[in-house]
Amino acid sequence: MMEEAKEATPALSVQSDSIKVTEVLKDGDTLTFLIVSQKLSGTGEYHVDRTYDDFEWLQHHICSQEDAPALQGVIFPPLPPKAQVNASAKVMKQLGIFGLGEWQPYCKALETFLRQVAAHSTLSKNNAVEVFLTSSDPAGRNRVRKSIFNRLSHAVEERRKEGHKDVDDYFQTERDHNILLTGCTKTAAEKFLDLVLTEQKIAVACGHFSTALHVFVEPGEDPAKQAFSKACVKLSEVFESLKNNMASVADNDVNTVGLGLELDSLYQESEKEMLFRRTCKLVEMEHAMKNAEKAKPAKKAAMNEAKRVSMEEFDLISEVAKNEIKHFQTVRVEMLKQALVQWCEKQLVTAKEGADQFSQHLQAFKEMAE
Repeated sequence: MMEEAKEATPALSVQSDSIKVTEVLKDGDTLTFLIVSQKLSGTGEYHVDRTYDDFEWLQHHICSQEDAPALQGVIFPPLPPKAQVNASAKVMKQLGIFGLGEWQPYCKALETFLRQVAAHSTLSKNNAVEVFLTSSDPAGRNRVRKSIFNRLSHAVEERRKEGHKDVDDYFQTERDHNILLTGCTKTAAEKFLDLVLTEQKIAVACGHFSTALHVFVEPGEDPAKQAFSKACVKLSEVFESLKNNMASVADNDVNTVGLGLELDSLYQESEKEMLFRRTCKLVEMEHAMKNAEKAKPAKKAAMNEAKRVSMEEFDLISEVAKNEIKHFQTVRVEMLKQALVQWCEKQLVTAKEGADQFSQHLQAFKEMAE
């Protein structure tokens, strides 16, 4: 049962780069995702179906190992926000491209989350990952609920500690860069979404105009009316091609740069959370050091031990965090590069197809004019 997955295991029995979210099934407002992964032994595949609550269950288990302080330095792969079948305008703004109702980029985001969890040297050892990817038992679908009091206390604590000066220039610089990049990436994703929505509106408008042109088609043997009706039909075909071309451009934008920007924004937020956890540990260590200095003789030994433990955990978290940041920066650049390359390739194909269609339309109009 998924609820019983708590202990760590040596390794996964699946190939992390083979994990695919192949399909999404809709049952009312419930979405079920079909996940396929190749067995490490190479003798077959695992096929499982998971709801978003299952994904939250997995995220909860890999993030809540209190006995592993090193995890506080991990940049956890971000789980995309829960999609909605019929999102309102307000919700769509919060979801970004994931609120457009197009499931290919959303499945790709979930797939990226699973692949990066499965490829992580530490997170992949959590038994919950193995169970999630291989077990046919859906017993983990008890929704993981977060207390509102925990969220409020975290918000107050963040406001109090987020400006705490770091003792390490490397991390202080990274925090400053993260704040800047988080804002810029979020803005870029929002502006790109506006572009996609405009392209979709243009496609719809072209479709409406293509349909409206058929209103002017009149029966009869009057040569002038026949010529005019023929011109309206051909012009309708042109706008139908414009609609299809613009719709393809919008789809390309969503599945390449749009998805890349959304994932980058999620990862910037994930790094921000990691840096904040480390800052909280820094504050805790500084308090332990002060308590040890002021401790009375009777409590001196206990305070010194608490100080030692706190310093060791902070050093461990910092070491893990530096490695995570280095890896994150490499992956982030590669992810955005791939998104841009895919965008260029797809838009070139769409542009060529559009040029061929419009050349045919132009030739047809020339023949009509002769």
